[in-house]
Amino acid sequence: MDFIPTEDQEALRGAVRELLARDFTREHLQAAGDAPETARLGSFRLWNALSEMGVFTVRLSEAEGGLGGGLVEAALILEELGKALVPGPLVGTVLGAGRLPGIEPGAPVGVVEADSNPLLVEHLGDLAALVVLDGATARLVSPADVDADQVEHPLDPLTPVWSVSSLPAGTALAGDTGDAAGWRRDGAVLTAALQAGIAVATTDLAVAYAKQREQFGRPIGAFQAVKHICADMFARAELATVAVEAAAASVDQPGVGDPERAAQVAKLLADEAASANSRACVQVHGGMGFTWEVVAHFYLKRAWVHATQFGSEEETSEALAQSL
Repeated sequence: MDFIPTEDQEALRGAVRELLARDFTREHLQAAGDAPETARLGSFRLWNALSEMGVFTVRLSEAEGGLGGGLVEAALILEELGKALVPGPLVGTVLGAGRLPGIEPGAPVGVVEADSNPLLVEHLGDLAALVVLDGATARLVSPADVDADQVEHPLDPLTPVWSVSSLPAGTALAGDTGDAAGWRRDGAVLTAALQAGIAVATTDLAVAYAKQREQFGRPIGAFQAVKHICADMFARAELATVAVEAAAASVDQPGVGDPERAAQVAKLLADEAASANSRACVQVHGGMGFTWEVVAHFYLKRAWVHATQFGSEEETSEALAQSL
């Protein structure tokens, strides 16, 4: 197995990075945070731009209108989306592209566990489909049939949440698409990719601020305590990124390892890296890090949201322990 990205993979990642640098900067992020309704997918031009680029159909073959990639390519893309904190049901949309009857590839897709407590669905108002993972099987539910109330103050201002009392029966998905374990494994890898992106972005944000912010006539990055914080952030981000890309490669080439275990390890390491690095980034920014003036708190809130998706720390740790 070759873990070094190919030229085509680097070109794909570079194209996504270039699009985000133009259409979703930190200024865009702050503006969306001030007016969350502007980030609704229906009026969110970035979502359409990403769709036109083929981001959400990356795993479909070229004959099906996709890019002919695998989970590795999807993970590389989602790392970039995680760095920029692009909102929306990114993971479900990538996983559901071309697999759901009657749903156009690239249309927003949500994924939820049937036994979640509380039962919360993110971005419900913008979804074209909702996949419900119920034990070993997956079923397709129409978002319009879900009786839910929108949470007034969600943790992440760009991740609207609906509280659901119960879910309709929906339609059972057939074949591999109906295998809930596959949705959970691949969903964990792609969510970990978003978290790895957050870990990298918060490291860059903290280092840049430490270089420019002065205290006692010196940049705060010159002080040993801040150096250690940033060094730890870098180490966590690098480890998470390697784990994510190794897990994605294991899914694409299952003969070289255990894809399930690799996905669990990646999710644990990436969740830890994203949360710890986001907290450290807030700390490096000092008192200002807790204000709306900077974007550090956006990363922390999104990291907490992703940590609840496709397996919490407790659930993933337990599953990994049982597999050893």
